[in-house]
Amino acid sequence: MVFARNQWYVAAYGNEVGRDLLARTVLGEPLVLYRTESGAAVALADRCVHRRYPLSESQLVGDAIVCGYHGFTYDPTGACIAVPGQQRIPRTARVASYPVVEQDSFVWVWIGERDRADPATIPRAPWLTDPRYAVVRGMAPLNARYGLLVDNLMDLSHETYLHGGYIGTPEVAETPIVTEVDDEKGIVYVSRHIDDAECPPFYARSTGIQGRITRWQDIEYHPPCLYLLHSRIAPQGHYPPAEGPDDGAFHAEIVYAITPATENTTYDFWAVARDFAIEDESVSEYLHQSNHTVVMQDVTALDILEKVIAAEPERYQELSINIDTGGLAARRLLGRLVGTGTVEATR
Repeated sequence: MVFARNQWYVAAYGNEVGRDLLARTVLGEPLVLYRTESGAAVALADRCVHRRYPLSESQLVGDAIVCGYHGFTYDPTGACIAVPGQQRIPRTARVASYPVVEQDSFVWVWIGERDRADPATIPRAPWLTDPRYAVVRGMAPLNARYGLLVDNLMDLSHETYLHGGYIGTPEVAETPIVTEVDDEKGIVYVSRHIDDAECPPFYARSTGIQGRITRWQDIEYHPPCLYLLHSRIAPQGHYPPAEGPDDGAFHAEIVYAITPATENTTYDFWAVARDFAIEDESVSEYLHQSNHTVVMQDVTALDILEKVIAAEPERYQELSINIDTGGLAARRLLGRLVGTGTVEATR
């Protein structure tokens, strides 16, 4: 698997990064994250230059990390400011530091060429910090390559089969999709509009809607990392206005940050922001538990699929159909980012 390195990736939620040292691996690069005493987030390479001891297993003193093995000490820029037993600090005694931006509750890091790190190119998920929305969130590690998760999220027909009893109903798989690609902006859009559907428990229990519903699933994928699902449900027969807000529907903004850890492992950051029952903690608890269950169903399936793919001695020719147009477009844009022309989820 080839990575697009000159891109922003989510390394953590903001509330995960504090005065305790946090280890994460992004694009195969071990990182240590922490906050300075002023509150700024820092990302450094998680290996001491002396004997490669993980700095995440070390000690934070003020704003500096003191290696827990031999005491090499690094400031937030990665420069070594003290070594044991001598006054002279070797010229090459420094660890890599990585650009960090906090936005929409995420800590984004840049692993590529430092002078190309433009914070303005980070895609937005503003609902995650909007007081008009209630948010539940989590993170699940996958023992599977990130392309498999991209495929999974771009084709929601699997909800019918993998997530029945939670968010899936027969109508999801039965309803055709519309796929559009904005090549200039590098965004894939996939939409599904269902006029007459069973209301899945995920929404029935959280909104109180009874009976059949009208349901919209509008996806935006911003390669390589951010996936947005604009989900709307309303009682059957509801039609949104041609312009302006759709106040007659319940809205859930479902966000995934898909961050490759290594070639065969992935961080699945997920969040659900809703504009209904925002003060009801019981709804938050239910949606957190329910969405965690859905995510773990995906994790189980993709971990199995990764083992199957890794064990295949020969190249396997996939069969793609109409529901795969969004996933295939996502592969093409990912391939363009890494300069290979295409990215295959299976090889």
